[in-house]
Amino acid sequence: MTIKRKDIIIQLIDYVNDYNKSVGSEYMASVNAKKNIRIKDVAEKANVSTATVSHVINGTRYVSKEVAERVVEVMKELDYRPNSAARSLRSTKTNTIGFLIPVKKDDTSKSFFMSIAEGIEANLNSKGYNLILSNSKEDMQEEIKRIKMFNTQLVDGLILAPTNDDFNHIQEVLDNQFPLVMIDRLPINYDGDFVLVDNFQGTYDGVTKLVASGYKKIGFISSELGITTTNERFDGYKKALKDNHIQFNDTFVELGRSSFESGYELTEKLIAKKIDALFIANNIMTMGSVKCIQDNGLQMPNDIAVIGYDNYDWTKITTPPLSVVNQPAFDIGFKAAECILDRINNKNKKKANHIKLKAELKVRKSI
Repeated sequence: MTIKRKDIIIQLIDYVNDYNKSVGSEYMASVNAKKNIRIKDVAEKANVSTATVSHVINGTRYVSKEVAERVVEVMKELDYRPNSAARSLRSTKTNTIGFLIPVKKDDTSKSFFMSIAEGIEANLNSKGYNLILSNSKEDMQEEIKRIKMFNTQLVDGLILAPTNDDFNHIQEVLDNQFPLVMIDRLPINYDGDFVLVDNFQGTYDGVTKLVASGYKKIGFISSELGITTTNERFDGYKKALKDNHIQFNDTFVELGRSSFESGYELTEKLIAKKIDALFIANNIMTMGSVKCIQDNGLQMPNDIAVIGYDNYDWTKITTPPLSVVNQPAFDIGFKAAECILDRINNKNKKKANHIKLKAELKVRKSI
């Protein structure tokens, strides 16, 4: 029975994934060197030639299924890291793109990133490319492990929604020849290709609409500042107040964890301060906020007007339906795929693709 090249690749990927669960800061090649594990050792233990091991790793010639599986098993036993082989395989072009997202277990942003993935796939599939999805779970160390995995996993490029706030941490483990496109947020020290949404403009439009609707005591709830998305939304809030001649009041601003519970608690604090409107810059916190408003017997918009961030299905079925800032998730993905393919096909291109898409305020009955 002929074993297909992709079957061996899958086995190698499984092996590398197992490795990444325990890998420290050392590179694979240096690990091999320290343990003095060579391709010759793999060949001897598997009772094959070094050429056969190379063919299994690189998929350059037919190897029987039995022999190929034996070689992969010996690589596992000896803890041999096929790093250079993975780069060699990547150089042959696999027509596969990686996509790394930062979604926690209970995070409602899953649907946002899935819409982005749909946009990526719609573009990639029309060009003969495939997509591999992975999740950093909003954990910086997990993100590094996943990037290491993609470095060895035979993909032609990576689309990344980063968790690390400093690109230097990412660059330390990133293959220098690895095309990369950032989406959703930017770490500092990164000036490469990216596709973002204009978070400043989206928030500015929302707060300006609240002012135009007659509200003056406008509260603001967000996760902690530090990443570009939250920073830009906070800046948009402050600038909208200033441009509409409303004094900024820091007691109307509450920052906390990105969670339902935090959204609930922070809303309770602001209700006690007699605000008449609320802008929540985070979807899962918006859910907690709406629940708090309901539990306090308040009605939107008579007692308090509300605008949330992101246009999830649940926002359409609240009573009343919730006004939101809509991010064009599908378009983010489609444009990101366009950027990564452009970089793959134009490796010597110096100018980076910097794309910012417009957010859209969807006004419903909550204001």
